[in-house]
Amino acid sequence: QVQLVESGGGLVQAGESLKLSCTASTTTYSINPMSWYRQAPGKERELVASIDSSGTGNYVDSVKGRFTISRDNAKSTWYLQMNGLKPEDTGVYYCYIDRFGSVYWGRGIQVTVSS
Repeated sequence: QVQLVESGGGLVQAGESLKLSCTASTTTYSINPMSWYRQAPGKERELVASIDSSGTGNYVDSVKGRFTISRDNAKSTWYLQMNGLKPEDTGVYYCYIDRFGSVYWGRGIQVTVSS
């Protein structure tokens, strides 16, 4: 069983930044991709960003140019740097991996952006 633990959430004002981290209890060198999802109140969970083994990130349109995903396999950790936060970025953020056909989610971490 793989455990994913998120950290770095919180309450910020619009325009500020947060950096989320997700650490896995297993090696991540072979995991591709590594992802962040979010779920806003009353909305479905959506894919925010993912990163492949080469370090290439993909983003939902609403966060392009503001969010950056990165990974550090030596620490079994991936990150989501969120700049220029907006109230519509508010939600619970989840990290996610698919490891050899088994999917794992973190417990989620709250990000709240006030206007």
